[in-house]
Amino acid sequence: MYRELQQQLTEAVRKILKTSWEIEIGELVMEQPPELSMGEFALPVAFELARKVRKAPRLIATELVEKLRAELPPETGFAAFEAAGAGYINVRIERARLARTLALETPSRHKAGGPHILVEHTSINPNKAAHVGHLRNAILGDTLVRILRATGHRVGVQNYIDNTGVQVADVVVGFLHLEGKSPQEIDALIESCEALGVQAREERFDYICWRLYARVSQWYEEGTEEQQRLRKSLRYETLHAIEMGEVETALVADRISTAVLRLHLLTMQRLGITYDFLPRESEILHLKFWDRAFALLKESGVLYYETSGKNTGCWVMTRPGGGSATEEPDEDAKVIVRSNGTVTYVGKDIAYHLWKFGLLGADFGYRKFFEYPDHTCWISSMTGESEHPNFGGAGAIYNVIDARQSDPQANVVQALREMGHAESADHYTHFSYEMVALTPRCAAELGYHVGEEDRSRAYIEVSGRKGFGVKADDLLDKLTAATLKETDARQPERSGAERTKIAEQIAIGALRYFMLKFTRSSVIAFDFKDALSFEGETGPYVQYAAVRARNIFRKSGISPEQALDAFSTMDLVQALQSADDLWAIWLRAARRDPMLEATIQSAEPATLARYCFQLAQEFNNFYHKHHILTEENEARRTLLLATAAVALRELTTLLQWMGIEVPEAM
Repeated sequence: MYRELQQQLTEAVRKILKTSWEIEIGELVMEQPPELSMGEFALPVAFELARKVRKAPRLIATELVEKLRAELPPETGFAAFEAAGAGYINVRIERARLARTLALETPSRHKAGGPHILVEHTSINPNKAAHVGHLRNAILGDTLVRILRATGHRVGVQNYIDNTGVQVADVVVGFLHLEGKSPQEIDALIESCEALGVQAREERFDYICWRLYARVSQWYEEGTEEQQRLRKSLRYETLHAIEMGEVETALVADRISTAVLRLHLLTMQRLGITYDFLPRESEILHLKFWDRAFALLKESGVLYYETSGKNTGCWVMTRPGGGSATEEPDEDAKVIVRSNGTVTYVGKDIAYHLWKFGLLGADFGYRKFFEYPDHTCWISSMTGESEHPNFGGAGAIYNVIDARQSDPQANVVQALREMGHAESADHYTHFSYEMVALTPRCAAELGYHVGEEDRSRAYIEVSGRKGFGVKADDLLDKLTAATLKETDARQPERSGAERTKIAEQIAIGALRYFMLKFTRSSVIAFDFKDALSFEGETGPYVQYAAVRARNIFRKSGISPEQALDAFSTMDLVQALQSADDLWAIWLRAARRDPMLEATIQSAEPATLARYCFQLAQEFNNFYHKHHILTEENEARRTLLLATAAVALRELTTLLQWMGIEVPEAM
């Protein structure tokens, strides 16, 4: 209803401006008054009109107020209009009417529809264990999926697997040449690791690869110049063999990357993160996606063959204001095919996104790969099952990729646009974010040596090649262990399994909220103490507010639904008119849908996190101020219980959108 009131108000103001002054406006700015007693909307439109109608803003506001009273009488849901200050218009709505509507509705009000959206996120190189930086990508992506689905969109979740890249090649070099293992010995190692299970952390295959990746990176730089040259040549020979699908090397790479990938999926599943489809670069190469894309790019004139300058022998992409085949060489043109015939990352990405939008005229083979409790995750293959879901042909795409990939992402958009696919280019969103680092305190707690100079820094960057960083599972284990100590102390009457579950829910809530509360353009310096705090803007603080609300109903003898039903039949006019602290909770609940839409429009999940925290604050203030269960006045007790019920409903819904559960206790 809140959104409908906004729309009614906007239409009424536009109508008045058109009929009274023949003025048309674009977006009507609506602010929130500094205090609820002043109303629910504040319109600064009179200030915008002052020059056009040559009147003081206060006089314009006074005229508009009179016209709005006639245009929007009380039965429309508006209670009062008044001119305020130097020219604001404060608008009050019928509190009782809005609250009654909210009490009777359910959170899932959106019907499925709209274009098919593909969200690609996580996309970890399958060469070692996932680390804390990968978690920001996955949590941002999963939250984006949740909020898109909450607004009724059909969303497919994809996790792109670069199983033919240099990082995988480095681990293959490490096993075959640094350690001298045979393919059979590598297979045996993987099988022995799988037999131990995922709880044997240091013996997990992705952990072994983590250590090996750091070792082989150092190995490339050790020894004489000739030794370094030979070792690095092994790297590029291995990379070429994997890309070309040479049997023995490609099989080793596939076995390694697939084993690591399965462990990545298990790690993400701990956080409630799942996928629908895993497209792999190996199939993009071997199913000749690039060959088809190359032909389309040449046909549309997006690529040209360079015959002079530093890019001689390369196929390069035209760019606005850049060179072309008939001009002087454009030294800054983007190379898509190198002079040796190999395709750059951007070229393969263009082919992949043509497939995503259904513009390639080719498709993957599909086979089942991983079973979740509620659905199957599929993976690309050369051949596959005849019956499978449709994963391509999207109407819109969100790519959750870090900010360092802005240029390649822009190149793909440019290629789509210049090929004549402007609509697809307009629906291609690079959902970028900055890196995750560690505070010096966090690094020390993880056992890393932190020198005197590093202790004074705001954060320390992680580096997989140097082996410096925190593995995702280690981080989750440490967060859970720290939380379990508190849970054991506070909930001794519960079973060990119950306390462990509560600790895991709090730990995951802390981690997910911490990754979401910062704007995407902010560098995150992760810190255990800050993330786990029960005070301030943290996941546990918000969870605790929801647990408090739930406990009210455990003790009250009625359910939240019963409280809302009883509330909906009350005479609410006087009950809410002077109760601004209670009304703040109802009003925030009413603003949820516009907030959700604004979050999607701005592509900024921090908006959602902040909104959830503010509701938790308002509920906690309400909780401390009112003695709900001991209130003797029946009508007031009903009002208080209903306010707690709507707060619980909204907190639970908002937390679900962030992938955070409400524990049974804290």
